This record gives sequence, structure tokens and C-alpha cells, in this order.
Amino acid sequence: MSDEPQPKKPRPGWASHEPQAADTPDDARDDTRTDAAGLPRSNESDGEADGQGEPGPASAKTGASATAGASAKKAAREERRAALKARRTGWRRLVPTWRMVLGAFLVTALLVVGGFLLGYTLVQIPAANAAATQQANVYLYANGSVIARDGEVNRENVTLSQISEDAQHAVLAAEDRDFYTESAVDPLAMVRGAWNTLTGKGKQSGSTITQQYVKNYYLRQEQTVTRKVKEFFIAIKLDRNQSKDEILEGYLNTSFFGRGAYGIQAAAHAYYDMDASELDAGRAAYLAALVNAPSQYDVVAHPGNRAFVEKRWNYVLDGMVDEGWLDPAERARLTFPVPKRTTLSTTMSGQRGYIVNIVKQHLIDNKIVDEASLDAGGYRITTTLQKSKQDAFVASVDDNLMDRLDKKNRKVDTYVRAGGASIEPRTGKVVAMYNGIDYVKQYTPNATRRDFQVGSSFKPFVFTAAVENGSRTQDGRRITPGTHYDGTSERPVQGWAGPRYAPENEDHEDYGDITVSEATDKSVNAVYAQMAVDVGPDKVRKTAVDLGLSPDTPDLDGAGPSIALGVANASVLDMTQAYATLANHGKHTPYTLVEKVTQNGRDITLPERHTRRAVSREAADTTTSVLKGVVEKGTATAAQTSGRPAAGKTGTAEEDTAAWFAGYTPDLATVVAVMGQDPVTAGHKSLYGAMGLPRVNGGGAPAEIWGQYTRDALEGEPVSSFSLRLQPGADESQPPAPDSSGGPSSSGDVSAPATDAPDDEDTDNGTPDDGSSTGDDGSESAGENSTGGTTTGSPTGDTGDGGGTGTGTGTGDTTGGGTTDDGGSNRDELPGPGGLSGALDGRRWD
Repeated sequence: MSDEPQPKKPRPGWASHEPQAADTPDDARDDTRTDAAGLPRSNESDGEADGQGEPGPASAKTGASATAGASAKKAAREERRAALKARRTGWRRLVPTWRMVLGAFLVTALLVVGGFLLGYTLVQIPAANAAATQQANVYLYANGSVIARDGEVNRENVTLSQISEDAQHAVLAAEDRDFYTESAVDPLAMVRGAWNTLTGKGKQSGSTITQQYVKNYYLRQEQTVTRKVKEFFIAIKLDRNQSKDEILEGYLNTSFFGRGAYGIQAAAHAYYDMDASELDAGRAAYLAALVNAPSQYDVVAHPGNRAFVEKRWNYVLDGMVDEGWLDPAERARLTFPVPKRTTLSTTMSGQRGYIVNIVKQHLIDNKIVDEASLDAGGYRITTTLQKSKQDAFVASVDDNLMDRLDKKNRKVDTYVRAGGASIEPRTGKVVAMYNGIDYVKQYTPNATRRDFQVGSSFKPFVFTAAVENGSRTQDGRRITPGTHYDGTSERPVQGWAGPRYAPENEDHEDYGDITVSEATDKSVNAVYAQMAVDVGPDKVRKTAVDLGLSPDTPDLDGAGPSIALGVANASVLDMTQAYATLANHGKHTPYTLVEKVTQNGRDITLPERHTRRAVSREAADTTTSVLKGVVEKGTATAAQTSGRPAAGKTGTAEEDTAAWFAGYTPDLATVVAVMGQDPVTAGHKSLYGAMGLPRVNGGGAPAEIWGQYTRDALEGEPVSSFSLRLQPGADESQPPAPDSSGGPSSSGDVSAPATDAPDDEDTDNGTPDDGSSTGDDGSESAGENSTGGTTTGSPTGDTGDGGGTGTGTGTGDTTGGGTTDDGGSNRDELPGPGGLSGALDGRRWD
């Protein structure tokens, strides 16, 4: 083998790098390429050394060629850059290339899609905000007119079916005409709205009704990007979960229309005093226009904006025509419906605040609606109150009491308060109440308070108890209207085991021998205190409660003989209920203030009310016959201004702190009280000198208020006469006791019923309670006349209630007797300053 170096075997793919001839075809040039400048670029293997590492002649030549090629490529690159830079000068440098545009579009699309998916995933439908769910409770008169709305938000939610179609279409025409066909959001409209706002064409949200509902119901009203983003995603989700009708209903119930009204129902009342179901196209279009700018579009508050508002109103109506929701001919007939300057106030002023609080308490006490639910709101409460009667009550109090006060010159006139209530005897419905001059000035409701003595208006309960229990006097005579008593002032009560009790009559007047009817007409304390002992104070109390007084009435228990003089502190409403039971022939129906209650269109079940027999018809009707005399010739002749047959009783509390008149016709029972209270300390005050009078008696302002109110409240209704069934012997005058001056002594059970006394059961067999007067055998009941009146004069030779001695029954009402005092003072019942003489120093007995 030769010692000379051997050439290496070429690697696969090796090619010669020697230069080829200039005329060699391009395809024949083995591995030679040209760059952009036309210079040849050699293979990577150029300049590779031989096996000895020493370049040969060919290798050196090839290395030089490679170096020249690299320099040529660098020069070519710089030349290309310079050429590009020369072409993109000036504004051309700011224009992106198509590669940049495509890249930016793809990146943006990815961000939008990713952001949408992320937002849709993260944003959930939240719970409704507190303000959107809060509603007012609406209190209505029996005829459906609004009394008041309570709560911080004036809103009353209604169903879509309770909103007129014109109102629905008007709002759609104003806000979103494509609501039922479009998606929940409209990005183009949002952009357009933003652009119009920025360019000064008016503030426009560009939101769909769905988005506006989301803002009202789920979110707050702040104008932030975060809120708009949430609104966008919640609207999309809500559109998938609720129907279009549900969304529209929610929108109409949450939108703000101005005048403090949230929701279209409250707006309809605030501007036109009607329900949303009654809105026609013209009124509906105005309310729809308000949504855009509630405060500025109120043409009453801003008359200068009327031209612009009418333009908006026409836009709404034209939209309704374009959408086929309104007939063009009807559209042409419409004129701009200017809203009312003032609608019925729904604040708590006047009688409204009293009514709301009393009705709320009635709902709670009767377990109709609990307090927490009422506080949440949303109830529509139809009361039994009749607006015409309520207005008549207020007017009568003003005419006969408030307008006669001189608070600047008579301090006592600043103490005067008044309370009243009126009930239908047959139904127990409270049809009117008077509680004070103004709830925001005097917040204590005078119709339901239990802190003033009822005075002698309690006496009829004593007589009713006597008849009901068949009670007898100390010497064994049955108590009837004709029973004689000793009416001497400060006569000690007989048969009473307690401390000495000798009440005085008003002005210390002595009446001597007097019948029960006469004693009732003149309100003789000495007679009724004795009668309370004859009956038994416990039985008197039971009868009063059975008739309608609350068993919790203060000072009703343990009063002893003084119970007859009205030391109990019953409320006006309780007293009205008791007198209504007498008017209803002894049948008691618990009073009610509520006719109907609904929540969001759902009826709330009301408790059943059952009529029961409180006392026998004979006991109730005989009491009525006696009380008729009080109105006809006793202390309450002022009540005759009612122009109807009436029965009633006056009453005055100790030291003239309250004066009462409780009376009734066959159709209406009403009680009025005038009270004295210090406006600063709230303490009870005497009414001596009020209205410039020496004293305030039940036969004065209370009876006058009663008479005017009853006349106006029953105006237009047929005049009804009393149809009475009396106790046996009620029309007979009994002889006085053998020694009436000293009084009979107590012997045995003096209140035990006689054998011929009526029992506690209803003795009306064969006699309907609708006013018929036939007895069990179909003939007239004893003591009734043929004209449906009350008992007649005394048939005996004794001096009867009418003062006559004839034996015939006669006709007409001659029950009362003795002389009357129709002029001067109304000789009421209790004395002046100093209170009751012999009242046992305020002590009570068990």
C-alpha cells in the first residue's frame, strides 16, 4: 500500500463545487443557486478541507467564492430593506398591512367570543332588589275608590290582564315596538343610543324593554359600565327563562312614571284617578310618554313643556297606528288628555291615617294577614267603609263641633276631640268612622281608644240585663218600663253588701217616685244605681259583653253599683257594636272593617262571622222602646234632626271629660263622643266652657252630630219604622213600692227571674227578624201597635209613662212619661265639678 495520502471517498450527495462554464444551462448547474441579487450561493460544504486539512488549489478558490457570496447576500438584504422603506414613507407607514388586519381581526374575534362565554358563565340572574319588590298596601272604600296607600314605595303590582290593551300597546309603541319579535338585546340600538346621546340628540339608552326591566327589577340605576354589562347578560338569560308576557308585565309594574308612582297601576291613579284596566288609548299614550322623562313631561308641573310632550304623545299614537294596534279613525278623534292637577291624596293626612292603622290592626287581630306580610306590602284591601257616609260624618263633626271652637280665645277649646263610628245592625259592617281632625296632627284614633268613661250611655245595658234575667226590685216587683223607683238624689242604694253608695243626680235634682221610662228619659242616676243592684253587677257586665263590649274593657270588672253610671272605659266602636245588637233585635254580628283582601290578584280567605243570639228579642226590643222616649222627649231631642224614628241614650263622664250620644235607627247604629284631652300632656281635661257653653252634654254636640250625620248618611233610603216585640207587661205601669222614700229592704235572691219571664233562648218562633210584628199565633205581639210602632200608653188607671190615666192603648209612641225639659240645658246625667257623690272613693268591688 502506497505511503502517499489517498483521496477520501465522497459522501452521498457530494457534488463538485468547481465553477461551471458560463454557457452551462441553469438546470445543469449542479447545486448552485442565485439570490435576489443574482449572485451564486454555494452549498454548505463549500470550503470543506481535504483529509489533510490543507486546502488545495480548488478548495481555496471555492472558499473565496463562499466569502464573496455571504457578502453579496448581506448586501442584498440591506437593499431590500431600503427599497421597502423607500416605498412606505409618509402616511403609508400608518396603514396596516393585510397581514396585520387579519391578525387583529382574529385576535379580536377570539377575545369577543371568549369574553361573551366568560360573561355568560359568570353573570347569574340575581335576586330582585329590595326597592323593586316593595309595594304599597292599597286601602279602598267599599265602592273601590282609594282611601290611602301605605309604605315607602307607591307601587301596586297588577297582572297583565288587569292592564288595558291600549296601555300595553302604548308602552310598546313608545319604548320597543319589536318587543315580541326581537331578541332580548339589540347591540345596534345600544350603539345608536350611545351615539345620539353623545351628539346631543337627547339621552337615549338604546335598551330593549327586557334590558330596562332587568335594570329596574334586578339592578340599580347607576350609569356604569359594570351595570350595563350585567344588564346585557341577565337580559339574555331572562329571555330564555321567562315569556314575553311575563317580562312586559314586570316592566309595567316597575317603571317609574313620576308623581311618586311606580308601576302603571299607581300611575293611572296618580294622573287620572282610575285603574290601569280603564286606561284608553289617549291616556295610555300620555303615561307611556312619561317613561322617557317622568318629571319633565308632567304638563301640570311643567306647562311650558306641553308642546314637546304633545309631540311625544303623537309619536306614541302614530306608532300604535303603524303597528295596527289603533284604528286610524279613532286616532284622528283623540285629543290630548291633560292629567288632573290633583288626584285623591293617598297620604296619611286627614282620616286616612287613622283608617289605615285601624284596618291593619283589624287584619292582624283577626289573623287575616300577619304583621310581617303587611309590612312587605302588596295587599289590596277593600274596606266596608262607604265614602259617602264617611264624608257625611266628617262634615257633621265640622259643622256641629269644630267650626264652633275658638282655639285662640278659649283654651278649653284646644282640648276638644271627637270620635265616632257607624255600623249596619244586620250585617255588622262598619260604614264610617271619625277619629280626629287630622292623623298627622292628632295621631290617637278616637274611635278605638279605651280611656274615657262612657257615662250614662251604659244605662241601657242595665235595663236590658234586667229584662233578660227577669230581674225584680228589692220588694219583688218585676222590672219593666213602668216599674217605679225612688229617684231622690243621693239616695243610698239598698240591698248592696258593700260600702254605702249614694250617687247624686245631675244638679242634685230629686225626682221622687218615677218610672223606669221616665228615669231613662231624664237619666236619673239614683234609679239606675239601684237597678244595677237589683239585677246584679255581674249580670249587667255579662249582658254588656254579650251585646258587644270587649271583656277587656277597662273598669268594667268590679265596679259594683257604679257600673250603671258608666265608669267603664269602652271605645266608641265597641259601644256602637253593642247598640247595633239592640237595633238588630238582640242578635249580635261581630263588626268587620274588611270586605275583601287580595294579594297580586289572589283572594285572601276571610274568617267566617257568625250571628248569635246575645239577648232575647224581648229584652232588646223593650230597651229600644224605652230609648225611643229619650230621643222624642228626653235628653236627646237634638237627635230628631235625623228625620227618622230613632232610639238612643246620652252620657257624660265624670267632671265633664267626655260627652256621648249612642243611638240607632232600624238601619244604622252610630255613636258619637266628644272628649277633652290636653294636646301637650295627653291628660284628660274637663270640657266646662268649651264652645262657650257651661258644659258639654251628650244631648248637645254629640246628639247634633248624630242627627245631621244620620240624615245625610241615609238620604235617599226608605224610612223604616221599628218593629218591636216587648216583654209581657211592658206597657203596664206598676204601682210604686209601699215605702219608696226609704227604699225596700233586701230579701232573698231579688234578681231571680219570674215564672213568666222570657228565657235566654230566641222566643221568636213564628216571628221573622226582618221587622214583622206577628206573634206565635200570627197576631200582633203584646204591646205592639198595628202600625209597626212601639208600645202604647199605660192601659191602667195609674199615671203612666205618657202621664195619662186612660185605659185604651191608643196609637203612636207614648212610652215615655212625666214632664220634659226640652228647653234650656239638656239635663244629662252626671254632676258638674266634683264627680259622683258617694262614689266610694273610687273603690271597686269583686
